[in-house]
Amino acid sequence: MHVKKGDKVKVLSGKDRGKEGVILEAFPKKDRVLVEGVNMVKKHAKPSQENPQGGILDIEGAIHVSNVMLIDPKSGEPTRVGYENRDGKKVRIAKKSGEAIDK
Repeated sequence: MHVKKGDKVKVLSGKDRGKEGVILEAFPKKDRVLVEGVNMVKKHAKPSQENPQGGILDIEGAIHVSNVMLIDPKSGEPTRVGYENRDGKKVRIAKKSGEAIDK
């Protein structure tokens, strides 16, 4: 997967196209990610210990990883991701600027 938790991404397609957000959680086996403030869905919750009131909650729904693109840390534009070996470690590289994403 070309993105991981904590990465800033831009949504490429769907009802939230153009929005930017931080990845809250990644599900590599399902090829899906949760992006902050994107694909909001309503969940009906029964009253519980954490939520004594219950009611309808707005939570993020997972979107497919192919619909997001990593934002280049240098230019702030969406970029593709490449991989290089630097000092014996596999590092993600932003294709637009050539800068390492993983510090």
